[in-house]
Amino acid sequence: MSAHRFHPTILRAYDIRGIFEDTLTTDDAFAIGLSFIGIQTQRGLGNEVAVGRDGRLSSPVLAAALIDGLVAGGAQVSDIGCGPTPMLYFAAHELASGGAIQVTGSHNPPTHNGFKMVMGGLSFFGADIEELGRVSAAGPDRNDDGGVITRDIEEAYVDRLAAGAVATGLSVIWDCGNGASGPATEKLVAHLDGTHKVLFPEIDGTFPNHHPNPVDPETLELLRAEVAAAGADLGIGFDGDGDRIGIIDGKGRQVPGDLLTAFLAKDVSARHPGAPILLDVKSSEAALRLVESAGADAQIWKTGHSHMKKRMKELEAPLAGEMSGHIFIADNYLGFDDAIYAAARVITQMVKGGQSITEFMDSLPEQHATPELRIDCPDTVKFDAMEKIRAHVLSGHDAKDVNSIDGVRVRSGDGWWLIRASNTEAALVARAEAAGRAALDRLLGDIETTLAAAGLDWKRP
Repeated sequence: MSAHRFHPTILRAYDIRGIFEDTLTTDDAFAIGLSFIGIQTQRGLGNEVAVGRDGRLSSPVLAAALIDGLVAGGAQVSDIGCGPTPMLYFAAHELASGGAIQVTGSHNPPTHNGFKMVMGGLSFFGADIEELGRVSAAGPDRNDDGGVITRDIEEAYVDRLAAGAVATGLSVIWDCGNGASGPATEKLVAHLDGTHKVLFPEIDGTFPNHHPNPVDPETLELLRAEVAAAGADLGIGFDGDGDRIGIIDGKGRQVPGDLLTAFLAKDVSARHPGAPILLDVKSSEAALRLVESAGADAQIWKTGHSHMKKRMKELEAPLAGEMSGHIFIADNYLGFDDAIYAAARVITQMVKGGQSITEFMDSLPEQHATPELRIDCPDTVKFDAMEKIRAHVLSGHDAKDVNSIDGVRVRSGDGWWLIRASNTEAALVARAEAAGRAALDRLLGDIETTLAAAGLDWKRP
């Protein structure tokens, strides 16, 4: 018996994440492996587990401890080494593994790290993570039948990314941000025609050139400058583990994830007319209307890659997307969030569909919407704060104008606004969209007042 208790902040809603050697240690990684395989075998899903890791400085030691824990619990581990998270998802599918775990801190600071998990082909999250905590605290059994082998899956993964992809006549800048997507991106680009330049493909866990978060406008400044200098058709940026995409169009505009999903919906819905296409709760009304105009059934769902993938499977949706740049494609692909594959689909659609992402952005009416607004809020406080925010909102608004599926999304005569708790950072996230600038400022005032009612001091931008 090996009882172990985790720091209370690291067991998140859809992954496990903490600060290395502070809230997250190699002992935690071992316990995660031991408990995970115990749950997997108890569920009758065999003992095979695929393990991958990103390029953070702490990932090799955490992955080694994780594998030790899995093996101690009787797992047969396929270690696929360093690469993007979607390559781990691909490996789990190709190897028919009952489970899969990626060691990754995603887009968080270099001192952070964590684990994204899959079991039985589904995201391991929410109640699963709570169960893992209970199993670990009780002390899972050990088993002498474990072992580990190294597998190289990258070539097969890149071949799948490249299958059917075309970039004829396009000039594309790719920014890997020294994250885990670099080597696979370089190999994909070697398969493509057109003109390509890959920035920062070398994996470096210190992220010396910029932080790999393709939603933060500041992290895209280098990409924007390269697109302008080359007169490129678009720029594509990835986060630290390659499951989120950011795009700069030929005019230097950042394409939000909801609008990128709407662009892809034009192609996907032609093959799946009337099918549900999901957008997360942070997505704009403009994106919802565009998806509907493409002939799809546009639906809002909870933010979070695990929530979205689960809902996609329930509805058999061919496409889903989040403001944060997680794009999920089940149309001729495997339905998980793969930023490199999403990039290949975007450039292929541009060539085959005849409309560039720049022309698509040009066709849209002027938007009066904020980006994601981050409000610092400690992990130990943010969910209590959201309860106060929800109570305040419901006391002052008609219930039919409030969507509380994930945080609170409030409609008014001016437009809509949202506040929700981030499940990956010590923060709340807000967003608003209105018909004009004055109306948008009034909505931001509503957010400011609502946060103040919950004891949070935030000033509108």
